[in-house]
Amino acid sequence: MKDFADWIGREQRSADRLDAALAARWCATFDRDAPSDEAMPQGIHFCLCTPEARTSRLGEDGHPARDDSAASFLPPVPLPRRMWAGSAIRFHAPLTVGATVERVSRLASITDKSGSRGRMVFVEVEHETAADGALAVSETQTLVYLEALAGDAPLSPPEPGPEAFDASGWTMHRALTPDPRLLFRYSALTFNTHRIHYDAPYARDVERYRGPVVHGPLTASLLLQLAAERCGENRLTSFRFRGLSPAIADEPLHLTLREKDDALELAAFAADGRQVTQASATLA
Repeated sequence: MKDFADWIGREQRSADRLDAALAARWCATFDRDAPSDEAMPQGIHFCLCTPEARTSRLGEDGHPARDDSAASFLPPVPLPRRMWAGSAIRFHAPLTVGATVERVSRLASITDKSGSRGRMVFVEVEHETAADGALAVSETQTLVYLEALAGDAPLSPPEPGPEAFDASGWTMHRALTPDPRLLFRYSALTFNTHRIHYDAPYARDVERYRGPVVHGPLTASLLLQLAAERCGENRLTSFRFRGLSPAIADEPLHLTLREKDDALELAAFAADGRQVTQASATLA
């Protein structure tokens, strides 16, 4: 594979505004009332400073095309499938309605690996999001690029087994079924055109998922809201999540939380107990 070492340190700057309309759409998406003050719940940053590539600049999968030009922030890794593997987030201050938002993104590392899925390239991107000139959120996001799958490869994840998720041992448990309407709204909020989230034939026939895939940051946002229900809004100082297995639209998703030492352990599970997301958080 081409050496992308000279891409390390490449930066991208973007700007946005957390206006009342975006705040209202975010709350509507999650069936929430508007906050009593101007501070938005944690997780709103996923919907700010989103990609603005022209439609003509989108790749076959719906992501902005990658090439060797200066306009391409992410390197042109020659692997067609992309996933958001996880993030490590630090919350410094709440993001408030009306704030002017600026984000500096920096390419931190590119690692080529081989595993059970074949060749994989991990790309770490550091984001610093400031609101009205003050740092609000810092995040290291891990993306993974994967090889194409054969047209007859088994669909992922496997069909649910007969087992049922067991919530014993967890302090809190919430169940919901993310349907295509929720996925569509979250794609709109984040200006995310990755076709695995809304194009069922593409998700099945090209990327070999059983159906449209629930966004990783959507599941993370639901877990952040579970933590807020337990501890109060904007109480977390850090949050980490890692995707373990795809969650599929129209299938039950179980969100869980429990205290562990001085932190929180969170997770998302499919109906048969298959773990979808692993997460942890610390409190102020």
